[in-house]
Amino acid sequence: MADNVTSLFRSTAAHSPSMAALTREGGDGSGPVDFCIPCNPYFPTPAMFQDMAARLREIVTYYPSSADTITAELCSLLQLPPQCVAMGNGSTELITWIDHLLVRESLAVPVPTFGRWTDQPMETGKRVDMFPLQESNGFALDPAQYVEFIRARGTRVAVVCNPNNPDGGFVPKHALVQFMDALADLDLVVIDESFLEFADAEAEPSVVQEAMLRPNVVVLRSLGKNFGLHGIRFGYLVANPALAGKVRSMLPKWNLNSFAEHVVFMLKEHGAEYRQSLQQVRRDRLEMAAHLSALPGLTVYPSQGNFLFVRLPVGAEGTVVRDRLLTEHRILVRECGNKIGSSSRFLRLVVRPEVDVRRLVSALEQVLYGSGRGAAVPEPGHGTNYSSGTAAVDRLVSETNGGGLRMPAAVPGTAAAPGIPAPAAGTAMPLPLTASAAPAPQQVTPGTPLPAATAQPPAPAPAPIHPLAPAAQQVPAPAPAPASAPVPAPAPGPTPPGVPARGGLTAAQVRGMTAPPPGAPGLTPAPATGWPSPQNWPNAAGMGQAG
Repeated sequence: MADNVTSLFRSTAAHSPSMAALTREGGDGSGPVDFCIPCNPYFPTPAMFQDMAARLREIVTYYPSSADTITAELCSLLQLPPQCVAMGNGSTELITWIDHLLVRESLAVPVPTFGRWTDQPMETGKRVDMFPLQESNGFALDPAQYVEFIRARGTRVAVVCNPNNPDGGFVPKHALVQFMDALADLDLVVIDESFLEFADAEAEPSVVQEAMLRPNVVVLRSLGKNFGLHGIRFGYLVANPALAGKVRSMLPKWNLNSFAEHVVFMLKEHGAEYRQSLQQVRRDRLEMAAHLSALPGLTVYPSQGNFLFVRLPVGAEGTVVRDRLLTEHRILVRECGNKIGSSSRFLRLVVRPEVDVRRLVSALEQVLYGSGRGAAVPEPGHGTNYSSGTAAVDRLVSETNGGGLRMPAAVPGTAAAPGIPAPAAGTAMPLPLTASAAPAPQQVTPGTPLPAATAQPPAPAPAPIHPLAPAAQQVPAPAPAPASAPVPAPAPGPTPPGVPARGGLTAAQVRGMTAPPPGAPGLTPAPATGWPSPQNWPNAAGMGQAG
């Protein structure tokens, strides 16, 4: 694979080679550890896979039912009216039909984001107005500024991905409702909630119910990502009956396959397992962010998705890091140099179980800080153990706890766009607090053995109160969690079973995390959101418990 890895990435129309292509290239019938494709690793359960395997012959031999039949079953589970739903062969098919049917001349989208929202309209000759998310602001979207941009450009369609891909940025529900109201005169407003099942910043984050009442709003939802079944290709949109019916009338009669039908009809029996899988992903996200934030010079941005957006240290080039992780350590990551609004200094890393994360961090330590010419980050000529490029960058890193953002002493007032009132200083728009901040990262000296798996981390420093938090929301740092059983060693492979230095979250983690109640022993994820039924599933698209 080492000789062909660059050609593998260059020869694909997607951002990365498929797992099938990588497995064939590897020669041993196994693919790499996948930190690239944002898939739920805990669902379906092994028992569900066994059920599908037992019925494989039947599933692949016969035609599926019509899309109307499969959609009706999904809507029964979601407690949504079928006339407001259209199911597609993956969310990308629905994006294509939205562009062909509902986008006439122009579309606005914040960048970086999912590439089909920029590429699809351009392929059909539409004007795409790209609203740049600022790295200096942690890639957070300000809805009021976005509305001003749309008005200045005269754009007719607006898109918001919530959470956003690749950074995981989250916009609170009340702000999205204000955003939709402010743009009620547009041809269309699209809220892409493909990763919302993984969010825990709010108990009821979806705007599905609001979309059904508005004449120009479509909510896009994915099934493959949260169900861990990208290969099946199924998703759906929710809108008022006129919009949903317009899209549904254009879809092929058998655009959904038999695997999609089988899974949809299985879901009502596996609501509890699904909720547990989402809770585990949220816990893994916090743990993975903590491990990555301990790497010198690496910035981890806050995320409400099942992935983390990270900036490599100055001097490291993303394609080199990506290729070396794949060829030397059999780890696949998403390098974001081909995303508009991003660069090759950024990686998107999918949340995975801790045993895989330890393997990733160990590999990153070797690739980024390895001795001599093998290091992706150049060694300095003076006493430090890594280089962040310049003294100015070093100062910024130290002043911001590695988060890349200077925290203001006070929140300035924001000019309101039509329909969106300006938040009062320090009260509105700040997002949920994190529960901890990182101690100083442990320096990695070339040639120094990594800590043993059973080594205890140093006691964390007291977590500072985030300056954007109102006084009523300030919470003490949680007590350190008790020592747990050692995590199993990583799977055998080129990466040695080293354990990275452990630490808390960077200052950039202040957005998108659920803070514990005062006196709580540690981080507690918010209740899972997901699929409804009166017994096991929350109601439509994560809108709380069904009654």
